[in-house]
Amino acid sequence: MTTHTYTVAGMTCDHCVRAVTEELRSLDGVTQVSVDLHPGGASHVTVDAEREVAEAEVAGALDEAGAYALV
Repeated sequence: MTTHTYTVAGMTCDHCVRAVTEELRSLDGVTQVSVDLHPGGASHVTVDAEREVAEAEVAGALDEAGAYALV
C-alpha cells in the first residue's frame, strides 16, 4: 500500500472535488482519494493505492477531470 499527497491547482468547489476524486479512483490500484480543498489556491489531494501510481497517471487523470494541474 502506498500513500502520496499531491498539490493540485485549479480546484474551486465541491464539483471539482467530485470530478478529481472520480478520475483518480478510476486508476488501477487506487483505493482511496481524499481532498483538502483550498478554493482558488493549491489544494492537497491524497491518494492511497495498492501499487505505486506514476505522477504521469495522476496528471492524466487531473486533465481528464478538467482544468486541474499538479503544482
